[in-house]
Formats: sequence, C-alpha cells, structure tokens
Amino acid sequence: MSVHHTIVAEFRADVGKGASRRLRRTGKVPAIIYGGHRDPVALTLNHTELLHASENESFYSSIIEIQAGEGLVQQAVVRDMHRHPVKPVIMHIDFMRVSADEVLTISVPIHFVGAENSPAGKTSGVVIQHHLTEVEIEALPKDLPEFLSVDLSGMKVGDSVMLSQIILPEGVTIPALVSGLEHDVAVANAIHVKESQGSDADVAEAVAVQTVTEEPDTSKEGRDQKDTGKDG
Repeated sequence: MSVHHTIVAEFRADVGKGASRRLRRTGKVPAIIYGGHRDPVALTLNHTELLHASENESFYSSIIEIQAGEGLVQQAVVRDMHRHPVKPVIMHIDFMRVSADEVLTISVPIHFVGAENSPAGKTSGVVIQHHLTEVEIEALPKDLPEFLSVDLSGMKVGDSVMLSQIILPEGVTIPALVSGLEHDVAVANAIHVKESQGSDADVAEAVAVQTVTEEPDTSKEGRDQKDTGKDG
C-alpha cells in the first residue's frame, strides 16, 4: 500500500482569477476538491508545504489526507496540477475524493531494478531502454501501491519486458491489458549498439530513433499537467 501524505487546507469562498492571483501573492495556492458524490469545494493551501510535498514521487500516486476545518479530514488523490512555466511555483491543484469501497484509476511510477547486474547490463555496447515510466492501474484505495517494480536482473541482449509481465500486488490490475493484446507494449528492452555508431552522443541519438521506430511510448504526459481552467 502506498504511503499517506497530509495536507492542511482552508475553505475559501472568494473564487475567480483575481482571487487566485491575490492568494498567490500571499504564498497560497488555490485548489479544489471534488468527487465522492459530493459537491466541489474550493480550498487554499500553503505553497511552501505543497511544493515540498510535491517533490516526493509518491505524492502523485498516494492517498492524501486533506485536513480542512475543525476535525474534518477528507481522503483524496491528485488529479491535476498546474505549475508556472518558468518559476518553481504551483499555480493550482485539483484533488479527487476517494471512497474506501470504490475502485480507483490512477497512474503509478515504474521502478526498474537490477539492470546493472543483468547479462545485458554487463555486455559492452548494450543499452537497456525504458519505454514507460508510469502505468495506469486500478485498485481499491487500501491496495494502492506507491510504485510498480520491474526486475531487469535476468535481461539478456535482445530481451524485452512486456506490460503483462509486470508482477502486480494483490488487488491491482492494469486496465489497458483488458482491451486486447495490442496494448501489451514493451516497458523495457535491451539492444546492441554498433561501434560504428560513434560517440556517446551518436549512440544516444541512435537509441532514441530506434525507440521511436520500434515501440512508441504510450505513457501518459508528465506530472505537470495542463490547468483545468478552474479559478484561473
């Protein structure tokens, strides 16, 4: 099960772009929490605390306890975050409430382990490529893993690890695999790079080209998603 994070929030009635700008000038972040068969509620978070929490990878794939008001705690997950394009500033964040008895769909990171000890990793001129960095799963909140681990210690030159080969914790499924075999993509493979491809920079470029032509990356976009437009 994934770790829990706790965020202290305040309720707010003043919404809109102007209100959001005023909040940011005082070191606050406008937020909203919705779902769970309840009305959306506008919140205000401390920017420093939120920025610190957001630097932890597990923040995006864990149950977050949001404390707002006297003794009121709501469990949620991050659904959207909008950052400033240049500055280290979080502009807005969306949370979705979770229920203990409702299956949650969320993306969790993939951790690759053991590559340096694998036959491929010990072979000169071989590159182990990671095609996915995260995967969408379904699980009840109590079964939600912080990440999925992929063991590459047995990988040999020419081997691939497929999405269906990821060992899943009990209660966790990958919905893409239910849609058909065409969705069982490679998450990692080991390729031999010829010496004639030249310098390290040339090798990196060749690997990038081969990755695109052999197996497109079907992972979701990065963590810093587009703003949903709420509150500016």
